[in-house]
Amino acid sequence: MPLEQESPFIKIAVLENAIEAQLLSSVLTQYEIPHRLRSYHDTAYDGLFQLQKGWGEIYGPHDVRQQVLDALVELRFQAVDLRDNEAET
Repeated sequence: MPLEQESPFIKIAVLENAIEAQLLSSVLTQYEIPHRLRSYHDTAYDGLFQLQKGWGEIYGPHDVRQQVLDALVELRFQAVDLRDNEAET
């Protein structure tokens, strides 16, 4: 029986922080969308590159790229909307 080959993972987006990474991963897992997170944190530099580059990256197969980007845009839109609502009160 031949094994099904997985599509190679590509870099899809840069994530801003750990909370965004966890929320996005949770949503993608819920919808069974394959993905991998890669943090820029390096113990030798104590997270120095996270300040410059963002928290890390999200990878996935090319065929789910748009789904991942749509989920990320929706998360970021909701975060901005929450900040706007807090500023009004």
